Amino acid sequence: MGTINQQAMDQLHYVTELTDRIRAKSSPNTNEVQDSADFVSFFPDFVWTLRDFSLVLEIDGESISPDAYLENSLKLMQGTSEKAKNYNLPRLCIRKFFPKKKCFVFDRPAQRKKLARLETLHEDELDPEFVEQAAEFCSYIFSSSRTKTLPGGIQVNGPRLETLVQTYIAAITSGDLPCMENAVLALAQIENSAAVQKALAHYEQQMGQKVQLPTDTLQELLDLHRACEREAIEIFMKHSFKDVEHVFQKKLKAQLEKKRDNFCERNKKASSDLCSALLQEIFSPLEEEVKQGIYSKPGGYRLLLQKVQDLKKKYHEKPKKGIQANEVLQKYMESKEDMTNAILQTDQTLTEKEKEIEVQRVKAESAEAATKMMEEMQRKTQEMLEQNEKSYQEHIRQLTTKMEQDRAQMNREHQATLALKLQEQEKLLKEGFENESRKLHQEINDIKHKMENTSGGGVCVIL
Repeated sequence: MGTINQQAMDQLHYVTELTDRIRAKSSPNTNEVQDSADFVSFFPDFVWTLRDFSLVLEIDGESISPDAYLENSLKLMQGTSEKAKNYNLPRLCIRKFFPKKKCFVFDRPAQRKKLARLETLHEDELDPEFVEQAAEFCSYIFSSSRTKTLPGGIQVNGPRLETLVQTYIAAITSGDLPCMENAVLALAQIENSAAVQKALAHYEQQMGQKVQLPTDTLQELLDLHRACEREAIEIFMKHSFKDVEHVFQKKLKAQLEKKRDNFCERNKKASSDLCSALLQEIFSPLEEEVKQGIYSKPGGYRLLLQKVQDLKKKYHEKPKKGIQANEVLQKYMESKEDMTNAILQTDQTLTEKEKEIEVQRVKAESAEAATKMMEEMQRKTQEMLEQNEKSYQEHIRQLTTKMEQDRAQMNREHQATLALKLQEQEKLLKEGFENESRKLHQEINDIKHKMENTSGGGVCVIL
């Protein structure tokens, strides 16, 4: 269309039906039809383009910009007649729902004779003013137009748009009004579930690359877990939004703990298997010698003890045995107590008193080893408890940061909306529409109230 007139306004009748066709909140208040603030926060900017523009851009003999021409065209008509109401309705709706507006005018692109083959014309055959106007338009669209966003500054990409469209269509098909809040929550369910899987996949990938089982200590494994866990939480925070009551973060936390415990069990098994194999390799020759009766002779017990000590030293010198090294050795030695005791009892060079003393020494040594093993288990338990606390604090830290960022984003949106509403209120007052200005004043107060609620108090998080 070449000008902004009443006919052009009438063709934009849909703007007068926006609040009848879509809701911002699932439980709207009674004034939502009048309150456009919720829509303004996520509606796109308004761009009106006029092609084949032939008017002179001036008011009262003074040149004006296309934007000023649009603003002048949106001025309201004084009066309460039906004509005034019909005239003002689309203009009021445009001004309320789209406080940020832009206008571009395009001259005829070429002389009339060339219009029939417009698609094949080279740029130098087009009207220079049209080329300049088109370049200005493209520059604005590419640099200044906003990405599709949802409330909270959530950018809408292809998959998100698909989900939103499907949600809207389902609502319309069922006879309900599409609701932005419900659509966003439905989208959040899908996105947050995917965010959990992305985070878990990253954790598994990183742990698989970094962990070499068995680790020398439990703490070494827990340190690797904590680093990978931190990255996994960061990925979840990056891809999740509107996680009501932190449901999906709790799922992520539980799954990460489960995977950590699985790595711990695998670490224990890897260590146990390796140590068992190592003991078999080191002690099997000794076991064969015992079977052959090499130590079943006078003085054989002391020879056996010396041999066992040498082999235990060899076992301890072997690196990279993992966290089960002492426990596996202790259980192995316990399993051979009957064998060593039998050799002790048949050694004729030892008196009964010496044999009794040796039995007590072995018992004391075994008890001391059991005590050390218990202390080691308690230390591992303490390390796991400390890890749980560190994990909890990491979740809290990242969640608190995200909530503060979300709150700051909401404040920026409220401030931007407030600034535009204040500008519109000032225009209405200047134009003499005090009644419309009072209506807008209530919206402005509501925005300020939201800003106070968003800004006030600290962030309290419970997982």
